[in-house]
Amino acid sequence: MAPNHIENIAIVGAAGWSGKYIVSAIQKNGDQKITAITRHDSTAQMPPGIAIKKVNYDDHAALTSALRGQDALIITMGARAPPTQQTKLIEAAAAAEVPWILPNEFGNDNANEILRRDVMINAHKTQYRDLISQLGKSSWIGICCGFWYEFSLGGGVDRYGFDIPKREVVFFDEGKQALSTSTWAQNGQGVANLLNLKINREDENDKSPCLADWKDKFVYIASFVISQRDMLDSLLRVIGTASKDWTITHEESRKRYQDGLAEFQKGDFRGMARAMYTRNFWPDGLGNHAVTRGLDNEKLGLPKEDLDEATKEAVRMVTDGTLAHYG
Repeated sequence: MAPNHIENIAIVGAAGWSGKYIVSAIQKNGDQKITAITRHDSTAQMPPGIAIKKVNYDDHAALTSALRGQDALIITMGARAPPTQQTKLIEAAAAAEVPWILPNEFGNDNANEILRRDVMINAHKTQYRDLISQLGKSSWIGICCGFWYEFSLGGGVDRYGFDIPKREVVFFDEGKQALSTSTWAQNGQGVANLLNLKINREDENDKSPCLADWKDKFVYIASFVISQRDMLDSLLRVIGTASKDWTITHEESRKRYQDGLAEFQKGDFRGMARAMYTRNFWPDGLGNHAVTRGLDNEKLGLPKEDLDEATKEAVRMVTDGTLAHYG
C-alpha cells in the first residue's frame, strides 16, 4: 500500500528569499527528506541538512533522473528567471512521475480572471498550470499568499508606497483599501503544513484536511488584512515617529496603475511592479483574498502573527541593507 503522506520533497530555489523559509519550516515539521535541485553552475549557499543535486536544466534526462522518486516538487524562482526554466522542470517532473507540483505560484489570486487580465505577470503563470494538467502525470497546487509583507513594505514606493528611510509614503487614493499580505515565514509555514497533511482521507468518517482537497486548486493564506494606513500606524509605533514626521502624498490608484503599465511598455520593469501593486489596492477589493475567497489558515494550522513584529523585521531589512540585495 502506497504511503499516505509526502516523504520526499524536491525544491528549486532552496537558497532563495522564499525558498529558505520553506525549507526551514519543512525541517521543523518533521522527518521529510528535502532535496535542493539547482543549476550545475550554481554557487548559491544551500541551507544545511538537505540533499543537493546540481543539474544542467537543458539536459532533460539528467533533470528527470534528479527528480525521480520525489513525491512533490516546489518551484520558487525570481520574476526575471528565464521562462523556459520552469517549463523544463515541469516536463522533467512529469517524466519522473512526480505526483505533486507547487509551481512558481506565490502571490496574487491567479484564479481570478480579472486580476490575471490586469496584471500581465499573473497571466503569464497560467501556462505552467496548464502544462502540468496537459502532461497528466502530476497535480498542481498554487499558493495565494498575497505580496510578501516585509519585502513590500520595505522595498520602496513602487511596492506598498513607502520610503522608510526618507519617511515618505504615497497613499493610493485615501490609503484605506485593505489587501491580504503574508510574511515570508507564514508563506513557508503554509507550504510546509500543506505538504505535511495526509494525501487522502482515511475513510468516509475522516473530516480532517488532506492534500487532495487542494488538487489543481489554490491554497489561500495570509498574515494580515491591512491597508496602507494600517501599515503607517504600525511604522509609527515601531520607529517611534508621529504622522507629522512623515511626508504623505496621494495618487489616484487607476492613474498610477496606467502610468506604471506605460513605463513597463517602455522597458522599465519598475513600472510593472508599480502597476501590479497598485492594482491590488483598487476599491474593488480583489487584492483582498481573505474576503473574496476566505483563508485556509485554520485548516493548515497557521499561527496568528504580530503586525508590529513583522513591521520591525521590514525596518531591519531596510536598515541593514538586506532588501538591497533582493533580485
